[in-house]
Amino acid sequence: MYDQIREDTLFIILYSVVTAMAMMASCYLLFRQGNAFAKDVTPPVRLRRWTAAFFAALVLNHVVYMPIFFLSSSEDIMTIDLIGGFLDCMTLFPVAIIVLFAMLQDRRRPLWPVAAMFVPLVVGGAFGVAVRSYVLLPVVYVYFLLMCIGLIIYMVCALRQYGRWLRDNYADLEHKEVWQSFVVLAIILLVFVIYVFTSKGTFYQYAMQVIVLVLIGYLLWRVETLSDLSIPESTTKNVSTLVAFPAKNIGVLLQQHCIDTQLYLQHDLNLSQLAKAVGTNRFYLSQYFSSQDSTYNAYINNLRVNHFVSVYREAVAAHRSFTVMQLAQESGFRSYNTFSSAFKRKTGQSVTAWIKAHEGQE
Repeated sequence: MYDQIREDTLFIILYSVVTAMAMMASCYLLFRQGNAFAKDVTPPVRLRRWTAAFFAALVLNHVVYMPIFFLSSSEDIMTIDLIGGFLDCMTLFPVAIIVLFAMLQDRRRPLWPVAAMFVPLVVGGAFGVAVRSYVLLPVVYVYFLLMCIGLIIYMVCALRQYGRWLRDNYADLEHKEVWQSFVVLAIILLVFVIYVFTSKGTFYQYAMQVIVLVLIGYLLWRVETLSDLSIPESTTKNVSTLVAFPAKNIGVLLQQHCIDTQLYLQHDLNLSQLAKAVGTNRFYLSQYFSSQDSTYNAYINNLRVNHFVSVYREAVAAHRSFTVMQLAQESGFRSYNTFSSAFKRKTGQSVTAWIKAHEGQE
C-alpha cells in the first residue's frame, strides 16, 4: 500500500502540509484568546480543548507514519504501520468521539464508555505490535466497523434528545444546532471505512489527506461558531427550596412579565432568563410548557410571529416602506430561516403565501 507513495514527492509535501495545519490548529485553539471566525459567539471551552487534543492526535498520527516514506525494509514498514494503528486506537479515534460528545451540551456524557469501547482495539493493536503480524487485522476491522455503526445509531438518538432540549430551553437556535455537523462527520467516517477496506493505489492516500484538511477547517469553523450553552450554576442550586407556582399562576405571570412587557422580543432570550423574570425556576417553567403540550421555543416564537403580523399590518396601513426581514428582526428573530420556519409552523403558510393572501385585505 505504501510502495507507490514512498517516492511520491507531491504526496509527501501534501502530507507535511496537513501535519503542519493540524499543529497550527491545535496551538490556535489552545493559546489564542478570543474568537477569530465569529467574534460575537462564545464557544464551549470543553469543546475547544478536546478539539485541540484531536488536532494534536492528528499530528502524532502523521509524525508516527512519516518514517514509512524513507524506509525500504518491509519489516520496518510493517512495524511502523502496526505502531501507528495501535497509537490511533489509543488517541486519535477515542478523542474524535469525545469531540462529538462535547458538541452536545444538554448534559456532560461520561467518557468511560469510550475507553471501554476501544479496549478490544487497543489489545488487538498491542498484540499486532508484539508479534509483528497483521494476523488479527481482519478481526480488528470488523470490530471497528460494528463500533462505527453502533456509534452512528447512538448519535442519531442523542441528536434527537439534544434537539428536544434546545427547544425546551432556547427560542433562538442560531449557533446552537449541530445536526449538520454529524451529517458531515458521518460522511467522513463512511469514507474512512471505505478507505480501510478498499484502499489500493495512490488515489485513496491523496483522498484521505484532502479529507483531513477539510476536517481541520470544518472543525475549526464548528468550534468557533457553536455557542456555549452551559447553564449558570446559580440557576440549578436550591431547586427544592423554590415554590412551584400552579399552572394558572404561571400563565398570569407570563402575561405580566413576558407578553405585556414584550420581553419575547429580546434576542437570545432563554428559559432561565424568562424564569427569572417571571419569578420562578426554569424547571417549573419547563414543566408548565410541557403541561400545555408546548415547548419554550414554540411559546416564544409564536409570540414573535403574532408581533410580526401586528407590525406588518401597521406598516401596510401607514403605507410605510419595509422589508420582511426588517419586520422579522423587530419581532425578535435573528435570521430569516428561523422566522420562516416559526411562521409556517404557526400559520400553516409560508411567509410569501401569507403576504400574498393578505395583500388584498389590507
